[in-house]
Amino acid sequence: MTPHPHDAPLGTAVALDGQGACIAEARHLAAGFLTRMRVEHGIAVSQRAVEVTQLVVSELVTNAQKYAAGPILLDLRIAGDLVEVQVWDSDPVLPVARSVDAGRVGQHGLEIVIALCQGFEAMREPVGKRLTARLALADEQPSGGTRDSR
Repeated sequence: MTPHPHDAPLGTAVALDGQGACIAEARHLAAGFLTRMRVEHGIAVSQRAVEVTQLVVSELVTNAQKYAAGPILLDLRIAGDLVEVQVWDSDPVLPVARSVDAGRVGQHGLEIVIALCQGFEAMREPVGKRLTARLALADEQPSGGTRDSR
């Protein structure tokens, strides 16, 4: 009997070496995890959720690779109607989203992550830090619809 999604935590974790290919590896792991949740557990996961999760994973792992020496831990979990993305690295300095500046080249990753998430937090750990982003698994509106911006 397959457990109901709310009976047991559904997740996966991997230690990445922090080298060049780890960003692509992390994106691939995230897409595969969400596809398995949809196929094997019947969890509603939109294509947009897969793409946004891959983008968030890519941004968080890129920052970890850029600022921390050593391994990076990536943990993905289903939490109700959200996917929780956690990235740990050895650098204790917490990231700070910079103020919006359309003229700034680069360093927009955290702004993007925060804009896409239902929740984001950064916490120091006994060693390093852990960033947690929570993303909706389903689209907020029926596909093909547009939001009224009035």
